[in-house]
Amino acid sequence: MSTESLRIVWIYPDLLSTYGDRGNLLILARRARLRGMPVETLEVRSDQRLPATADIYLIGGGEDGPQALGAQRLLADGNLHRAAAQGSVVFGVCAGYQLLGTSFFAKGTQYAGLELLDLASDRGPSRAVGELAGEIDPRLGVPALSGFENHGGRTRLGAGVSPLARVTAGVGNDGQTEGAWRGKLLGTYSHGPALARNPALADLLLRWATGVHQLPPLDDRWHDQLRSERHAAVTAAARV
Repeated sequence: MSTESLRIVWIYPDLLSTYGDRGNLLILARRARLRGMPVETLEVRSDQRLPATADIYLIGGGEDGPQALGAQRLLADGNLHRAAAQGSVVFGVCAGYQLLGTSFFAKGTQYAGLELLDLASDRGPSRAVGELAGEIDPRLGVPALSGFENHGGRTRLGAGVSPLARVTAGVGNDGQTEGAWRGKLLGTYSHGPALARNPALADLLLRWATGVHQLPPLDDRWHDQLRSERHAAVTAAARV
């Protein structure tokens, strides 16, 4: 971690920013500052070089064309790979999640991914749209996942990663599992934004970035209310 402040990088907001994914940056910075951590946030556009020494890197969702262009520029840049190799946290959502794998499809063409996670994505039989929920891998110590998905892809996990969650509502990777993680790299199809709807997941990323095993608690009553409302909506929809 940076000796002066927690550095959080939002990668290519001009290409990869859908469904309020900038909220993930805001939530991480806010929850860190509420605990007295100095924070520096950087929004790095696709025509700029990524810093190689930040603590957390965020990749949001995007349409096919921007996703393909983002992959090409990140591969050419190389600094995300350097940061990940040095132990930085990387959090990808939807298109950003697919980018972390070995390959993905955009506009009917297969593109090379960043190969940071052992997974590959292709096109599914139908578009997955709606609430997404699941029981998160207990090793992460995080409550059930709550989110919104809107994607046409399906993702196959290799032996080198673990599913983030087992699906209880929605599709996620394949109707059975959702997202993936290894080390300090984590991806999900959950928008919402994901870290607003899952503050414990935000705190997990902060713990990974800082090396602090237990963070001071925060007043999460509004997050809890949102999660309760969405859980009730998912439960009601399942009864229909």
